[in-house]
Amino acid sequence: MIVFPAVDIQGGKAVRLRQGRAEESTVYAQDPLEAALAWQERGARWLHVVDLDGAFDGKPSNSRIVNRICAALSIPVQLGGGIRDAATAKAYLDAGVARVIIGTLALEKPGIFAELCAAHPGKIGVSLDADNGRLKSRGWLADAGQTAEAALPRLLNDGAAFVIYTDISRDGMQSGLNMPALESLARLSSVPVIAAGGVATMDDIRSLYPLTRTTSLAGAVSGKALYEGSLSLEEANAWIAAQE
Repeated sequence: MIVFPAVDIQGGKAVRLRQGRAEESTVYAQDPLEAALAWQERGARWLHVVDLDGAFDGKPSNSRIVNRICAALSIPVQLGGGIRDAATAKAYLDAGVARVIIGTLALEKPGIFAELCAAHPGKIGVSLDADNGRLKSRGWLADAGQTAEAALPRLLNDGAAFVIYTDISRDGMQSGLNMPALESLARLSSVPVIAAGGVATMDDIRSLYPLTRTTSLAGAVSGKALYEGSLSLEEANAWIAAQE
């Protein structure tokens, strides 16, 4: 099980939002690269990066910062936010991003998403972001018109290599996980599932870990909790290593 520290980029800074609201952000680092290097030094095995400006604008907005992060780190980086065409995805992969996370494009343009998965096998994941069970797209501003469980079979058939499931209502709230929804999705998925939204304490890590034995759950993304100290990356990694 992998704990993915999150570096969310908005206005050139590393921030965290509350429930995905652009106007409710907290700055944790003036330079996202500094945050990325700090997580690597503290033992991160992967880094989860989101271009928040790109997610809201529908185009890559912080590619230079992302490229700097990939060039400086020795651990792999997964990236989401504003990747809505094949050319953008390829540019990021060519720049050193290990794998990209697709949301809006996967839900709205299945043909292009399937072609992208075929062109880059194993490197294209899908972000399923749900609010009260309903999937959101376009920076969590639009209703995608379906549930995560309904969308999953087609996305897997299209070639998604992994799934990130976020409970929007819990994102940045440090309120704990939506375990029933997460477990249900992880049982349905044939590819690794990564939990996001509400991963706040060691209790959440302990609750998640058994699912790695019985479902496709493979990791958890955490941001605010790691930055503010309610969850320790070192403690989480040590505990996981002791189980494995």
